[in-house]
Amino acid sequence: MQKKLLILILFIVPLFANAQYGNKVQKKTDNGFVNKKNKPSRQIIVAFGASNFLGELGGANQIGTFFVKDFEFAATRPSAAIGYRYKFNRFLALKGGLHYLLVSGNDNLTQEPFRNNRNLSFRSHIFELSVQGEFFFTKESQGHLYRIKNAKGKKNYKIQGYVFAGVGVFYYNPQAKYHGKWVNLRPLSTEGEGLPGGPKKYSTFSVCIPYGIGFSEGIGKDWSIGIEVGIRKTFTDYIDDVSGNYYDNAVIRENKGQMAADLADPSLHRMPAEMGGDSSGGWQAAAGEQRGDPTHKDAYLFTNITVTYKLKTRRRIKSKF
Repeated sequence: MQKKLLILILFIVPLFANAQYGNKVQKKTDNGFVNKKNKPSRQIIVAFGASNFLGELGGANQIGTFFVKDFEFAATRPSAAIGYRYKFNRFLALKGGLHYLLVSGNDNLTQEPFRNNRNLSFRSHIFELSVQGEFFFTKESQGHLYRIKNAKGKKNYKIQGYVFAGVGVFYYNPQAKYHGKWVNLRPLSTEGEGLPGGPKKYSTFSVCIPYGIGFSEGIGKDWSIGIEVGIRKTFTDYIDDVSGNYYDNAVIRENKGQMAADLADPSLHRMPAEMGGDSSGGWQAAAGEQRGDPTHKDAYLFTNITVTYKLKTRRRIKSKF
């Protein structure tokens, strides 16, 4: 079902936008000139802002909340992007972009006892390549391009709003800090990936569905500045290297070493007895106990400031003869 959805989006978005190409509404003004209000335009976009992760680690002070309900402001990290937009008309555009995000999560940011005692943490650099269809629900104001004294009418451009959705692929690589140094978690098989009886190794490449909303305002003939909020639904649960159950830590130590065993279960061992700890008040994770929640895939989001430059279009001068 997921593959069919992705194929449908991948083909329909460009075809739908392309169907609008050439649909240029031309109206004659009082002086007889043709006004092409739906003339296509090409734009370069640069963006920078903040990103956040929605997954198993850290989050709200309760057990396993889902999606934005588990948002943790303290885990906010930087993001940046560069993109190219082809605007077919005043309503529809197609945008391709390369996004970079740094996401992180840490169980010490939550006061929920089980998650806090689990004491897992991570960071991951994400590189995403995506294509999105955009629908503009407010149109550009076609006022005066120049500040002519005593000229009537709108002077420049008003705020434009748009929504978008598309498809993308991204690379991620979860890491954790060990004795002051960042180490890659995937080779350590912290949930027994690739070990006897454990799950298979996960890929560091996955597919995402981008969607969101944005606003921009013209600050000149060719420039605009705006804000964009984007959310990425993904099809992996391993951006934070946490998904399923604890694996036998002794087997991890034997096959992957002490560092792998320490990072697989860095529990604080201070779970109160009334919340599942032993009689001494300590708690140690056992093989088969829940470590993550594979029923909900990871997601990430960003809020970016965007700067857009409209590329100049070469004008063709046609002979009258």
